[in-house]
Amino acid sequence: MPTHFILQIETATQVCSVALSRDGTTIAFRDIDEPNVHASQLTLLVEALLREAGLTFADLSAIAVSKGPGSYTGLRIGVSAAKGLCYATDLPLIGVDTLAGMAAGFAAKHAEEIEPKAWLCPMVDARRMEVYTGMYDHRLKPLKSAAAIIIDTHSFSELPVGQRVLLFGNGADKFQELFAANERVAVIPHFRNSARYLSGCAYQALLDKQFEDVAYFEPYYLKDFVATTPKQR
Repeated sequence: MPTHFILQIETATQVCSVALSRDGTTIAFRDIDEPNVHASQLTLLVEALLREAGLTFADLSAIAVSKGPGSYTGLRIGVSAAKGLCYATDLPLIGVDTLAGMAAGFAAKHAEEIEPKAWLCPMVDARRMEVYTGMYDHRLKPLKSAAAIIIDTHSFSELPVGQRVLLFGNGADKFQELFAANERVAVIPHFRNSARYLSGCAYQALLDKQFEDVAYFEPYYLKDFVATTPKQR
């Protein structure tokens, strides 16, 4: 069976990240967790990562990108870059659900800490008390589709008796105090998106030949972009 290298791009949040995987396993990655660097740093990260791994685009089987939900600007930059690379190299494009990638990455990173059968709730910040989120069981089976939800003290009150849920992602950290007294909801802080978490999903999509139409593929914004006017000082 041939070896498959995939270049992966993650820009759905503040983190600008690229990774390389071989047959579903991450072999190298670079993350920059700083605001407003996607446009200036993404292609530089790609070039540096390939050079570091001793690979060229000719060695790749596909390019994968985190398709959302997430930041409108970040997603637009990441998807545009991925599409441009696919056009230039004639490589197939794979779109990976951002929340599914987060759930897979969290499950792998915290495998020894996750309590049996806990549900996983990745959260991408959508400002104020709103997040983009979904729900997955401990085997990463989707339980709830992605949605933009405003979180309050009554959120998760519909959980089955005895069920616990773990919140993580840049949208979850702000709810630590809100759920501090709730034994059924745990916030796992400081989890950040990374392209290295896309490896398993991207590889499975490659094996299944689930490729995007490069000409028509668009990010999954979930909400319409609303332009705002800067406040006057």
